[in-house]
Amino acid sequence: MTDAYTGGCACGAVRYEIPGEPMFMNHCQCRDCQHTSGTGHGSYLTFAADGVSLTGESVQWGRAADSGHVKTRGFCPRCGSPVYLRFSAMPQIFTVHAASLDDPSRFVPQAVTYHRRGLPWDVLDPAMPAFDKMPPG
Repeated sequence: MTDAYTGGCACGAVRYEIPGEPMFMNHCQCRDCQHTSGTGHGSYLTFAADGVSLTGESVQWGRAADSGHVKTRGFCPRCGSPVYLRFSAMPQIFTVHAASLDDPSRFVPQAVTYHRRGLPWDVLDPAMPAFDKMPPG
């Protein structure tokens, strides 16, 4: 077993510790992730929610995803850093922003999701599997 994944916001007010390995690591090019990241995509690690330790007060903001289910983003109210995501349709998972990791080199993307919404200037590895939406579970 490897070390837990740890991370948090830029100022350290919101922190997490996650045991186990990620279930999925991806770049997402959906418009919501573009807005949230301020770039052409967001980069994420998704874990089983069991055992996640989250400390500090985060602010949450939710919006309906393409599926109609609510996607809730957690971020630091002090520094504004995005830290995590939760999905109403999948409460058993916990997703973190790759750049929020204490060791971001642990992020090894497996796929690109919502590739159809990718912007021409946001060039990702063409050898990586790309899906127009979320891949089947």
